Amino acid sequence: MQEGLLIVLSGPAGSGKGTVSQLLLRSPEFAFSVSATTRAPRPGEVDGVNYHFISVADFEERIRRGELLEYTNYCGNYYGTLRSEAEAILAGGRNLLLEIEVEGAANIRRLRPDAVLIMLLPPSFSAQEKRLRGRGTETEEKIRARLARSRAELDCLHLYDYMVLNRDNGAEDCAEDVRAIVRAERCAVRRHPGAAAAFFEN
Repeated sequence: MQEGLLIVLSGPAGSGKGTVSQLLLRSPEFAFSVSATTRAPRPGEVDGVNYHFISVADFEERIRRGELLEYTNYCGNYYGTLRSEAEAILAGGRNLLLEIEVEGAANIRRLRPDAVLIMLLPPSFSAQEKRLRGRGTETEEKIRARLARSRAELDCLHLYDYMVLNRDNGAEDCAEDVRAIVRAERCAVRRHPGAAAAFFEN
């Protein structure tokens, strides 16, 4: 069985990562590793479904024990991927979808050079601000922090393999772009180093 692909989705706040991830996960070829975080749940979020909501002390102990594939501190909260969940999904042949920030993506690149890094972007900075304010779930201070953070995130765009624009009302088109990237990556010659020899064995 061919191991699944490790797919990283990043993007500034308001880029629609969550919506696009949900669309992709309708297909059994994609699986989601529930991230751990120390931030408080938002309305409607469920522990173990959206995130593993844990304490700072618990998170730091997991770091010490090497139980995280990657982690980062974003806007004052820890976020990370549990190594055990990630490895089980990949070994089962499914594509693992990680919805993580740029620092985590850089860590994944170092640990797994074969990972596919995709940056989702809103159509523009003004569209991003409109989306964040439209949520109505965060304080003005948090909104400003997230908008300021987007400049640092875009500075890391060169670390990514692909960039996909998530236009207004275009989440399904964005998800299809990601599916196309995955199909192409599965056919990449570098992922089949023994193909030429195997061709003559049958």
